[in-house]
Amino acid sequence: MDLDRRMAELAALMEERLGTRGAGLEAKLSRVGRRLPRRLKREAALLVEAKELGANPKLVRRVDDRRLKKAARALERHLETVDASERRTTFWIRWLAGNALNLLIVAGLALAFIFWRGLL
Repeated sequence: MDLDRRMAELAALMEERLGTRGAGLEAKLSRVGRRLPRRLKREAALLVEAKELGANPKLVRRVDDRRLKKAARALERHLETVDASERRTTFWIRWLAGNALNLLIVAGLALAFIFWRGLL
């Protein structure tokens, strides 16, 4: 398994689907936040750690290729299911709903104040 190529593909997929910025998988992983489940963050961290271990000839024997392939497949499978446009639409709908609720609360408080002062 070509780890560098696979990590570059996953980093590109993270940028496309989750909108994370950064150079490489490690930088994107530190910025992804709640957009990626904790289990998959651990899987991605395993890939990053394997790359670091691969730089040392003695430590490269600690890397389990089957585990890395499984981790990369799980991360890729999840990222393929994420719809970027739906994520953006959901963000804007939640933002508008929150602001609408705030406006209703402020309007209610203003009406309550007007009635309390006897101006209406």
